[in-house]
Order: sequence, then C-alpha cells, then structure tokens
Amino acid sequence: MWLVFVRFSALASLALALLAPAGAREVNPEAGSGYQPKSLAVAGHYMIATANPLASRAGEAILARGGSAVDAVIAAQLVLNLTEPQSSGIGGGAFMLHYNAASHELVTYDSRETAPAAARADRFLQAGKPIPFEQAVNNGRAVATPGLLRGLALAHADQGRLPWAELFAPAIALAEEGFAVSPRLHTLIQETPQLAAQPAAAAYFLDGQGRPWPVGHVLRNPEFARLLRRVAAEGPDAFYTGEVARDIVAAVRTHAQPGDLSEADLAGYQALRREPVCGRYRGYRLCGPPPPSSGPLAVLQILGQLEPYRLDGAQSLRTVHYFAESGRLAFADRDFYVADPQFVPVPVAAMLDPAYLRQRAALIRPDRSMGHALPGDPAGMRQARGQDDAFEVPSTTHLVAVDAQGDVVSMTSTIESAFGSKIFVHGFLLNNEMTDFSSSWHDAQGRLIANRIEPGKRPRSAMSPMIVFQSGKPWLALGSPGGSAIINYVAKTLVGVIDGGLDIQRAIALPNMGSRNRATELEQGSTLQALAPGLRALGHKVEMVEFPSGVQGIMMTPGRLEGGADPRREGVALGR
Repeated sequence: MWLVFVRFSALASLALALLAPAGAREVNPEAGSGYQPKSLAVAGHYMIATANPLASRAGEAILARGGSAVDAVIAAQLVLNLTEPQSSGIGGGAFMLHYNAASHELVTYDSRETAPAAARADRFLQAGKPIPFEQAVNNGRAVATPGLLRGLALAHADQGRLPWAELFAPAIALAEEGFAVSPRLHTLIQETPQLAAQPAAAAYFLDGQGRPWPVGHVLRNPEFARLLRRVAAEGPDAFYTGEVARDIVAAVRTHAQPGDLSEADLAGYQALRREPVCGRYRGYRLCGPPPPSSGPLAVLQILGQLEPYRLDGAQSLRTVHYFAESGRLAFADRDFYVADPQFVPVPVAAMLDPAYLRQRAALIRPDRSMGHALPGDPAGMRQARGQDDAFEVPSTTHLVAVDAQGDVVSMTSTIESAFGSKIFVHGFLLNNEMTDFSSSWHDAQGRLIANRIEPGKRPRSAMSPMIVFQSGKPWLALGSPGGSAIINYVAKTLVGVIDGGLDIQRAIALPNMGSRNRATELEQGSTLQALAPGLRALGHKVEMVEFPSGVQGIMMTPGRLEGGADPRREGVALGR
C-alpha cells in the first residue's frame, strides 16, 4: 500500500509540474470562439490530441512514463472533466475504438448511457406532441445512467499498462491546485444562463454575484478531487454504489422536474465490448463503433456512395454537391434504421452492402439536388419503421492517442448538450442523454420508431471515433464532437485527406459542409460561401451556419506521427 501511495504522489508532483507554465512548451488556448490557425504537430514515438492543452499535457505525461494509449486517454479524459466540463465527464458516456499493435485486434468499448428501468416512451410528450427542448433538457428526467467510468475501467483492464490509480493523479492535482478559466469555458458559461437555476452548478461556475468566473480565474474543485481519490483507490464501484450513487440518485429525484434514475440502475450498469463496423473507400479500410452509434455507419455510407464518382479535390463545387447529396441519403437511412441493436434489429450489413450503396449512389444527379432523400429499403423493413425525432444537440469531445508500442485509441465522449442536465453533484455534471432518444415512440401511421425510449436501452448516437487502415496497418485515427453534425465533420476530414491529399491538420481546418437531409449547410464566414450561388443553381437550399467542429486526428506513417487539432477550439496535439 505504501509503495502505491509513493508512486501516486510522485506522479501527482510530476503532473503539477507539467500542468504549470513550462517556458517554450507553454500552450496558449485560443479565444472562446472563432478560428485560430494551428500547425501540424510531428512526433516520432507517441502522441495524443485532445480538446484542451491541459488534458493533452496530462496524456503526454502518461505516455512519457510508458503508459498505453488507453492509459493516456483515461488521464486526459479526467482532466477534461475539469477543463471542458460543458462537453464530457464521468456523468456521461463514450465510445472508444482500440487497436492493439501486438495482436492486431480491433475492439469497441461501449460505455453509452442507458435509460433508467422506470423510463417510459412518452417521457418527452405532452398531449401527444414533443415538448420543446428547453423543457426536456435541464432537469432530472433528462438524466440517463452514466457509463463512462465502467467503460474506462473495462478498457484499462484489457489494455492498460500503468496502475489504474496513477492515471487519476493529473486530474486530482489540477482539481486541488486549480486551473485558469479559459476564454472558451468563460464564454460557454456566459452563454448558458440555465446554470444559475441549478444551485450546486451556480455555486461552482458563477461568482457571488451570479456572474461567470472571468478568464484567468483559478477554479478549484476539491469535491471532485475527493471523489477521484476514492475511485482511484476503490475502482468504479465507488461511483456506482454506496454514498456517491445515493447522492446522484437524490440529485435527480429531488429536482423540481424529477427523473427516475435509481441506485439499481447505477449498480447494474455494464460497459460492453463490441465488434467494430468496417467498410472500404478508395482502397482504405475504415472502422468505427457499431450501433447504437450511427456515426461510423453513416460516414461509411456517405463515402461508399461517393466511391463511384471522381471528386475534384477536397471542396470544389462538384465535391460539395456530391458530398451533400450523399449525406442526405445516409441521414435518411440513419433516421429510420439505427438504434440500440439489443432492442431492435439494425441492418448494418445490408446498409453497407456495395450493391445497395451503388443503388443509392445512382440517385445522385450531377446537375440537380434531390432536395430531400427518402430512406432506402436495404433489408425489407422500411414499411415497419417510423422516422426519428430526437433533439440531438452538439456538445461532446474527442481524444485520440498513439503510444510507443503502436497501440491506437480513438474515443468520443459526451454528456450531451452544453453542461448536460446542469445537475451538479460531487463536483461533476450529469448528462441529459435521454434527449438523444426519439421524443415520439411511433409516427403518424402508428409505425414504431427504432430509437424510442425503452428501459435499459442505449440512445442512438452520432459519435464517430474512427481508425483508417492502409495495407492492414493503422494510418489515421480521428473523430469530433458536434451532435449529428459529427458525421459530416468526420466525413469531410476523410475526404480532405483521401481525395484532397491534405495532411491531417489542413484537412481538419477545411470549412465544414454537408447536409443532414435538410438544407445544404456551409460554414459561416468560410471560403465555401463563394460556392453558394452555384449550389443554389443546382437546386440546393443553402444555409450558412456556425459549424464548430472539434476534430482531433493523428496520422501514422513509418517512424512519424502527424497530429492535428481543430482551429475552432482550444485543443492541441502533443508528442515526442
């Protein structure tokens, strides 16, 4: 026991040194919004990219100690719980994709949240109609059973190299010593007045006058540090049973709009290992988590439907037209067919069948937008399904890491919308993941919706952590936050790298584009604005929108790692 304590304390001291200002290695976060160009990161041995410099440093410190990619991602994720609390944390869930260089095994770790056992399909209906999102989200009924810690522990048991407790040291040190509020965190607190209505959240995120803590304010979270010390010593059971579980349930059930999460829901939660879903595009093999994530499946459909066509670079008028049309087709299928496969059959193989994708691709006209796509019928079940109407708002994070042994992790993590349910307990926020289910349980024709609420069910997700293989070896790992737009962000980056020949940083920085089977969306203020007249001439309804992706990616070539972080956010890629 004493030896463990000494090693833990030593790592905590190292963590504090690394998280403090470090001369030439200091990383300055960008402003709370806007676009700030970033350079390609290069390393020879290991690398991690996350949405916050402090999290990337924590992960890099773990890799430097010989930790695995999983070890590094765990340490970084715990730091993100502090520095990027609006996006992810132990009150939420994740999908992790892991490649083991020694065994060549590829596995998905599913820690997606689950609906409480008492959940009913009409949770977000009033007089038979969906209630507004703002009424659904900031309360107890939005909270699903968190899964993240169970998923991280399962991955660590399989793939970890350093002791579990050591991975908590950077976040514990940061929670106790404090960290400077970044411009982005300050801005997001300012833009979320609902925090003020939740007393525990208000006491942490706002000052005594109810104002957001200013940029540079040193924010400490001793309560979260105490919780992390318990989980480090006792494992996830310290979270899922006992005092902490009782407090989580009490916070949900005593809310003014209470939920039905129970201690039994927490105690019974299980993370799952799943076989990834894979497909091919222009000679590359691309893999990601299967349903209940719809993300990699939709990305593979978008790319598979583009396969027959020659694209003129990454973002020509022709490329944007075909990319948007293929997105319409993929989202049409997604909204009908994808949900938790333990509750409804999902025709994954049929949706990725090359013949089916060619049939769908043939619907794309070179001279005219289809406007709105109807779902296909890949497995003869279209007449039995209704269309989903989940809220799906963006607030998530992505981490990617490659260790010195060549293991690769791509993980997307979330608490759903910004600051989740706003319910704050033991120093962390609880998710509002129930709003990722369909609000309705059947359509106007009485057809059941695949993604309807059912007890114990995992809500459909758009998270798309992916690994791309070239000649059987991992070549690129990437993913992004962004709600349902994640699918377009990841697919755009892949087109930029594969069709445009760009490095990962330049591909991430490309303006965002695509269609979610609605308007053709182009990133506001970007160079794509010049394409709007040409797209409208092809029949596209064009909307210029804010498209704040947060793509992180690492490209792997012999003896060289190249990392990219989204210039729209404060993330950074670091390595040696």
